[in-house]
Amino acid sequence: MPSIFTKIINREISGYIVAEDENYIAFLDIMPLVQGHVLVVPKKEVNYIFDMEPEMLSGLHLFAQQVAKAMDKTIKCTRIGVAVIGLEVPHVHVHLVPLRTMDDINFTRPKLKPSKEELAETAEKIKGGF
Repeated sequence: MPSIFTKIINREISGYIVAEDENYIAFLDIMPLVQGHVLVVPKKEVNYIFDMEPEMLSGLHLFAQQVAKAMDKTIKCTRIGVAVIGLEVPHVHVHLVPLRTMDDINFTRPKLKPSKEELAETAEKIKGGF
């Protein structure tokens, strides 16, 4: 059964996509820790990050770097935090989280519930950083 991320990649369900190339995609987390929280995902569905082929793993991080730089230009924050948890969805994904404090990347705290309009506006803002 395809993951929810594969369904976004295949456009079976909508996502707030901020960047994409032939191998990777980046979109907003719809239940973010903070505004601008992005997920960077390989298009090939792999469950565990350390099962990825070396080229795909390095490509994922290089793509994430491009996205983080666009976020840095457009989201007010001190820096972009990076986390790989790997328990929520069985499809590799890297969290890019705009940080103002250490607590901004605390995954145990309640998630935000932004409106569709807020998500769309944030996605467009990040896209403008490329």
